[in-house]
Amino acid sequence: MFDKKLMRLAKGNQIYIIAQVLTNWISMLVNVGIIFALTGFLADWLAGNASASDLYRTLGAVVLGLLLRLILAKFSSRFSFQASQGIKGMLRRSLYEKILQLDLGYMKDVSTSEVVQVATEGIDQLEIYFGKYLPQLFYSLLAPLTLFVIIFPLHWGVALALLLCVPLIPISIVAVQKFAKKLLSKYWTSYTNLGDSFLENIQGLTTLKIYEADEHKQQEMNEQAEQFRKVTMKVLMMQLNSITVMDIVAYGGSVLGIILALMAHLSLRDTLIIILLSSEFFIPLRLLGSYFHIAMNGMAASKKMFRILELPLPEGGKQSVSQPISHIEASHLSFQYEEGQPVLRDIHLNAKAGQLIAFVGQSGCGKSTLAKLLLGKYMADQGTLKANGLNISDYQRSEWLNQMVYLGHDDYIFQGSVREALEMADPNASEAKMWEVLEKVNLASFFKTQDGLETHLSERGANLSGGQRQRLCFARALLKDADIYILDEATSNIDTKSEEVIMRVVEELAQKKMIFLISHRLAIVTKANCIYYMENGQVLEKGSHASLMQQQGHYAHLYQTQYDLEHYMRKEEMA
Repeated sequence: MFDKKLMRLAKGNQIYIIAQVLTNWISMLVNVGIIFALTGFLADWLAGNASASDLYRTLGAVVLGLLLRLILAKFSSRFSFQASQGIKGMLRRSLYEKILQLDLGYMKDVSTSEVVQVATEGIDQLEIYFGKYLPQLFYSLLAPLTLFVIIFPLHWGVALALLLCVPLIPISIVAVQKFAKKLLSKYWTSYTNLGDSFLENIQGLTTLKIYEADEHKQQEMNEQAEQFRKVTMKVLMMQLNSITVMDIVAYGGSVLGIILALMAHLSLRDTLIIILLSSEFFIPLRLLGSYFHIAMNGMAASKKMFRILELPLPEGGKQSVSQPISHIEASHLSFQYEEGQPVLRDIHLNAKAGQLIAFVGQSGCGKSTLAKLLLGKYMADQGTLKANGLNISDYQRSEWLNQMVYLGHDDYIFQGSVREALEMADPNASEAKMWEVLEKVNLASFFKTQDGLETHLSERGANLSGGQRQRLCFARALLKDADIYILDEATSNIDTKSEEVIMRVVEELAQKKMIFLISHRLAIVTKANCIYYMENGQVLEKGSHASLMQQQGHYAHLYQTQYDLEHYMRKEEMA
């Protein structure tokens, strides 16, 4: 009937749930008072003992009771809102904080669309659970007992019969619950899968159009939508059937109470009271049944929410970063995503502040995986990775990440202004500092022709060219002024002019910062202090550009091949 984990969440909001139960209970007592007043007057009137003043008193009592019930209903609604809103806000904050704690690797365990669906509609479903279902559950236990006490003096047999019929509704709810859990779990799985496909297809729509694969993906989504429709219809059928059963029990119990009251040969007043209160025995539980199915949907969504909240956090140390990172050293470093399939093998690395370190090689050689290890996104299976003499796993994760900037080939630009985009790196940066980094990446003159720092940026910076987007991302990275910069194919998808601008700033930055440059294009790494050529997860060669070219090994061969190809393409363009 209720989830223990969800019940623990209600601890801070118990006062609102209790207040709602009390207002509903008082409202029921007022209704009982109205019934007693009306039936008493009616019995006296039929017996010829009622006067005009009795009529006025009765009408006054009824009007006062109705007004009081209206006020209590408004308070109940307010308490319901407060009980659910506090918990919803707390759950959304908890989910957001959990995703932040999972940091860079959260998508390994949960999809973005699932997080969005659970954080929005999933938690909204819990509004009924905390705001309606839980208060109604406790009120449904209190109301029949109260009515039993009220009817018992009138006729104990009728009161007992009505009380014994009441548990039939909870029994029917429990009977449905086990089946409903499985069905609603399928419903939410189907719903999140459909959301995953929809989000992925929207994000990759351009690619689907280029390869004319949109019709195939549309067919896949149609099949998923049809599966979701079937599950939804099963849920609705289950709800309709269980509501029908509860209606039969509720109305049947009320009819039984009325029949017993008529057979008991009671006074007119007592008979009318029992007839009118018979339905009150079952209305609270009948209403609980209607909330139950929506609450079960929320409970099914909460399973996915708790799965996210209970994901293990990445391991992190307690050591704070007390001084700038000046030295990183890796020894016998190995890593694998899956057992028996090593991605990095026996890596040795030595980097210092004021150096530009490059990792090059064919796609799939392990360059980006090594960058993820430097970030702390993954931990090595073997070997050590140290910064300033301590394993990076010994540092607090938040402090370690704060010492570095990672810039990929497609960093995200949020909708907003240029100022807001730059303030992500340094909320306290002055305008002069912002213009300085924009000047370095050759964007200042462009934005000055627009609206300056207030220039509007569309989602993902769609109103900028590819080169402008990447240069803005690089300006944002510069503004953070970190100890370590990891540039992972940061110039792979931009024009030559933008690449030259970025590399000029990188070379200047490498005079005082530690820069790790990952690239498949060797022409931009020639000025690196040390180049690591990787193949199949191993470092086969390392040294400066000049020394590697003298070795005439793998690096020299790849460099010459790329050089000849680029030289040929330039000749073709000139021709």
